[in-house]
Amino acid sequence: METQKQEIKQLCTKFMLGGIELNLEEMVTHAEQNGMGFMQFTLELLQSEAAHRQGKDEAKRTKAAGLPRSTNLEHYDAVQNGLKTTRLAQLRELNWVDQLFNMVLMGPSGTGKTFLAAGLCRDAVKAGYKAYFRSMEDIINTLKTKDFVKSQTVEYKRLLKSNLIVIDDIMLFPLEKNLAVAFFNFINHIYESTSIVITTNKKPTEWAKMLDDEVIATALLDRLLFRCEVINLAGESYRLQNRQTFFES
Repeated sequence: METQKQEIKQLCTKFMLGGIELNLEEMVTHAEQNGMGFMQFTLELLQSEAAHRQGKDEAKRTKAAGLPRSTNLEHYDAVQNGLKTTRLAQLRELNWVDQLFNMVLMGPSGTGKTFLAAGLCRDAVKAGYKAYFRSMEDIINTLKTKDFVKSQTVEYKRLLKSNLIVIDDIMLFPLEKNLAVAFFNFINHIYESTSIVITTNKKPTEWAKMLDDEVIATALLDRLLFRCEVINLAGESYRLQNRQTFFES
C-alpha cells in the first residue's frame, strides 16, 4: 500500500496534480471508511484537484491585484456617506464589469472612496476577474518606465489585459504634458475592453487645470464617462472621526 501511495504521489508531481497529492492519504482513508465506490472516489479526487487549482489561481490574482490591507466590504458602512445599502449590494454583483461600465467615485477625503473601490476590486478577484488596484502615481510610474524596465513592461501588459482597473486618487497632482498624453493613450487603449473605476476629490471641470490641457482633459473624460456611473460620496472624514492618539484618556 505504501509503495502504491508513493508511486501515485510521484505521478501527481509529474503531472502537476498538487491537489490530489496533498489530500491523497486523507481521501483514501475517508473512502475506505465509508465504502466509497470507484466512481465517487474518482469524482472527489478530481474535485479536490479543481479546488486546489482554484485556490492557487485566486491567491495569484489577489497578489497581483495590489489591494490595500482593508478591503472587505462586509465591514463597509455605506449609510455614513450616502450610498444606499441596496445600491452597494447591486455594485457587488459586478454585472457592470461584464457590461464594461466605468465608475467614478467622487467626494472629499475620508468618505470611503478608496475602501469602496478596493472592496469592489477584491470582490472581482474572488469572482475570477483579472482586477488590479493601482494609485494614479503607480500608473504614471509604469507609463514612464515601461519601455526600459522589464518589471514595468510586464506590469503594463498585465494592465492592458485586465477586466477591471481601479485608479485611486486620479488627478491628485498636476501632470506634465508628455505624461498627460501617455495617460490619455493608456485610457484610450483600454476603455473599450476594461472597466475602469476611479476615485477622485477633483471635479471633472478641474481636470483641465491638472493636465494643463483642456483638449486632453475633454478627450479623457469623453472616454471615461461614455458608459459610466458617477457616485458622489458625502459626509465627514472617517479618519478624522476615528482619530487615534497615543495619549491615555
